[in-house]
This record gives sequence, C-alpha cells and structure tokens, in this order.
Amino acid sequence: MKAELAERKYTDTLIASCLFLIVFTIYLRSNPDSGATYDYTLRIAEALLDGRLGLIDPPPGWLNEMIPLNGRYYSAFPLGSVLTMLPLALLRKANVLASFPGTLIAAFQAGAAAVLFFLIAGSYTRNLPRRISLTIFPLFGTWMWANLAFGGAWHLALGFALLGQIGALYFIIVKKNPMLSGACFALAFGNRTETLLLAPLFLYLLTRGDETGADRWQAVDRFIAIPVGLGVSTLLYNYLRFDSMLDFGYSRIPGVLDEPWYRHGIFSVHAIPGNMKAMLFESWKWRETFPYLVPNGFGGSIFLQSPFLIYLFGRGARDRAIKLLAWLAIAILTLVLWLHGNPGGWQVSYRYAIELLPWIVLILLETRPDKVKPTEWIILFVSITINAWATYWFLWSGRGQ
Repeated sequence: MKAELAERKYTDTLIASCLFLIVFTIYLRSNPDSGATYDYTLRIAEALLDGRLGLIDPPPGWLNEMIPLNGRYYSAFPLGSVLTMLPLALLRKANVLASFPGTLIAAFQAGAAAVLFFLIAGSYTRNLPRRISLTIFPLFGTWMWANLAFGGAWHLALGFALLGQIGALYFIIVKKNPMLSGACFALAFGNRTETLLLAPLFLYLLTRGDETGADRWQAVDRFIAIPVGLGVSTLLYNYLRFDSMLDFGYSRIPGVLDEPWYRHGIFSVHAIPGNMKAMLFESWKWRETFPYLVPNGFGGSIFLQSPFLIYLFGRGARDRAIKLLAWLAIAILTLVLWLHGNPGGWQVSYRYAIELLPWIVLILLETRPDKVKPTEWIILFVSITINAWATYWFLWSGRGQ
C-alpha cells in the first residue's frame, strides 16, 4: 500500500510539473508584449519600500487611474495587490529587474493554477483524461487565456484572486491545512475585495468534517489569522491615504464619476442589465473583411466563448452540499460584479468571471463521471479553438483595430 501511494505521488508530481512547464510556456508566448506598461501596483510597492503610500513624481500619462491628492499619487488597488508586488519591488531596488514583467507573472499564475486544478481533480478521480481535461479547460477553454495573458495590473489581480481561491480549496479538500488555506484566501480577497464575501463558505468547507467543537474553533482560528491581519491593515492603509477606512479610492480616480456607466455611482442596481448583457448575451461582431468574425472587445457571452460550460448544468453530485455551495459562491460573486458600473472595459468576453473558475471546475468535478466521452473532447476542442483565436486577435493583431 505504501509503495502504491508513493508511486501515485511520484506520478502526480511528475505530471503536475510537466503541466506547469507547458502552461507557463504557452501563456508566456501568448503575448508578444512584456506587459510592462500597466505597472500600477509595482510602482506603489516600490514607494512602500521607501516608507511612502504614494508616488511623489507624476506617473506617465498612460497610468490614468492614479489618484492625485495632497501632492502624492495613489492607487485604487487594494493593499493586498500592492503586497504581492513587494518581491518584485525588492528586485527592482537591487537592479535585478528592469521593468514590470506582467506577462511573466501571468504565465506563472497560469502554471500554478494548472498544478492546483490537477491536484484537486486527483482527489475526485484517478482517471487521467478526466483530470487533464478539467485542468486545461479553465486555462485554455475560457476567457481566462486572452485576458490573463494581457499581463496588466488589473488582469494580474484577477489571476491572484483565482490562484488564492484554488489554493484555499486545495488546502481544504486535498491537504487540510487551515493556516495555509487562510493565507491563500487572503491572497484572493487582498487582490479582489469581493471574494471576502466567500469567507463563510470556506469556513463551512473547513469545519464541516470536524468531530468536536474544539477542533472546529481551532481550525477557524488558524484560517482567519492572516485574513484578519490583512483586513485590518487594509482598513488602516485606506485611512492613512483617504481619511476613511472604507474608501478604496476608486471614486477619486480623475474623471471616473463622469463616465456614463458610473452615473448612478460605482455600485448600483442600474448596472445589472449592462453587466448581464456583457457576461451572458453579447455576441462576437461581424466584419465585412477578413477575419470577418472577431470578439466584441467590450464583453461577450461566457457560454459562446466557452461552450464547454454546458456541462455545468449536469444533474447529480458526489456531494450535493459542495455543489450547492459552489453555485452559491458563483451567485454571490456574480451579483457583486454585476453591481459594479463598468462591465470590464477592453476585454475578451467578461474578464471579471475569471474569479468564478475555481467554483465552475468544482461543480464539474462533482457532476461529471470519470470517463470522458468523445462529445466532451469535441466541445472542449471547440472551446480551446475559440479562445486561441480570441487570444491571437486580442494580443497579436493590434487588439482588433
């Protein structure tokens, strides 16, 4: 038995390593640009190393989301996004790094996500085709490919939110470790604040199998330690910049409230129809000249972008509670995203839905049987082809101009 387990572990490690290298390489080669342009978070991280919360000198004109206030220039990105850039800021200080390696970070995020998806799938099935299919699907068969590979600060924040959620699930479902699960959860909500609303769901998953109340409370204490620390630090960070703990600065971006989608405020129920259209109903656009059919560029139905999502609506579940919880997570995140005035700007399909992918994969793992049917491979191939073309159009062809 021990020899068999050791062999399984060795095989999984070998395959996971290969997946990381393959995914990393493809994502790195998916964008001919370095991603160095939109380096908001790295600039603020460098300022933080110098003991400042904002920039002294005016940033370049293309960084038009910097907030001028009291002789400083601040970022609307939350503290967690800045902290993730501290290692790169240290490398810049040491003159090891010349510029913001956005596409390199995106490639690393994708490779790490591949490893975690593969290992989580291994806790459901030993069927290798099934594990591979549900690993490559979110990475190459969805809107994640084109958007994450862009490598800007906004895209990397979504990548860290994705990675944090997958990591939190891994350290609950595969290797139970409340402290590491909490650290991953902190990575997620530190980059995308709305994922904080999923805390009760992670706590439920973490504690539902514990036999005694003492075990549950110990797991909860370990899980929340790092998130609470980051949360308090974020509130203090906001207060020191804007004199309000709950002010993240987004409404202070010059001209942002003059934009038509924010006429009812940053968050509003009036934004729901526009976001719903961008996420569920927007189609690609037709041109009179080659290549004729191209992504819209400002939204697009995730179901048209990824036909494999049809399997989300399969019946049954190995653990009905987990499947319902995953749907609840999707509903919570989607509602918050739909309330946000801007449906995503320049993007392929609906880039905010990147953070839904851990829960989408969890539903597929709960629902789908071990054996991958030929029709599934065909639909997966179609999904990958659609997103390969979208990635080329978005990143290689002058971004559709």
